[in-house]
Amino acid sequence: MSQQQPENDIAARVEAELTALGIEYQVLHIDPAYADTAAFCQMYGYRPQESANTIIVASRRQPRQFCACVVLANTRIDVNHAVRRLMGIRRLSFASAEDTASLTGMEIGGVTPFALPKALPLFVDSRLMTAEFVILGGGGRSTKIKVAPDVFQRMTQATVVEGLAMPHPATDG
Repeated sequence: MSQQQPENDIAARVEAELTALGIEYQVLHIDPAYADTAAFCQMYGYRPQESANTIIVASRRQPRQFCACVVLANTRIDVNHAVRRLMGIRRLSFASAEDTASLTGMEIGGVTPFALPKALPLFVDSRLMTAEFVILGGGGRSTKIKVAPDVFQRMTQATVVEGLAMPHPATDG
């Protein structure tokens, strides 16, 4: 059974963390039907290179180990090389929706790096750092967070990684 938390509890944790980091941000209230990144960008007029996904990656073997990765929507995470090297684990996969909800309390489409368990490693693709702003999940499917990417330099658990993601073949990279 999912350990999903009420969206308003997570929203409060997200806002508390962002406030503690001392960074300006904007909460965007959206229709939950458009929470998935491609639908969000199309509906609200943002480009994929302005939007990022927080993806939970898991080891395939016991004991299960997890990490969170933040990559731009016009890239794809390099699980088989970059993440595997960072975690020191041979066999990885994307965490299931159930594992993601159990670990984070959040649904796919709303996962945010700002309310994750503090012990969870957080890897951020370096491509994010050159953007003027980035749109991230807000903790639930009805919000997104618009913030400057230097927020990741203020987060002690975040590690900016060169080559964490690769250009997605279907985008302009």
